[in-house]
Amino acid sequence: MQTIEGKVWNFGKDIDTDLIIAARYLNTSVPEELAKHVMEDADPTFVKNMTPGDIIVADDNFGCGSSREHAPIALKAAGVAAVIAPTFARIFYRNAFNMGLPIFELPESTEIKKGDVVSIDLDNGTITNKTNGKSYKFTPIPPFMQELINAGGLMNYAAQEVAQGEK
Repeated sequence: MQTIEGKVWNFGKDIDTDLIIAARYLNTSVPEELAKHVMEDADPTFVKNMTPGDIIVADDNFGCGSSREHAPIALKAAGVAAVIAPTFARIFYRNAFNMGLPIFELPESTEIKKGDVVSIDLDNGTITNKTNGKSYKFTPIPPFMQELINAGGLMNYAAQEVAQGEK
């Protein structure tokens, strides 16, 4: 059984890619450098206080704005285990999977509060708030997108496919 479990950080509606990683930091493509500034303009304490494995829970339209893939790269490099929101901007959605960042569409995400501990069961398609015991069904992830997450992103997936073809 594949499970992701972590402490929740809340963010609101329409969190754009510039709030995830501000344009002023895009002079580097080094994931560890980007990670130092993730969510800085939305919550300046986030990077200092989060723990690798924590989960972001937001409202509608997470990842809107520019199409920069730096946003999911920075989140993943910072140790964010997953993002849960009712909806994601279309380009962010695809970029997240391409970078190996698990994201989950959950209409009731705003019921989950900062500091709660949630467990995401990928096999059963459920998110359980371990703090209050409430469980939710998330929108199923298409099989190919699951393969991208399991591989750690599109580049790793492609490398595995090439390696299998060479056998």
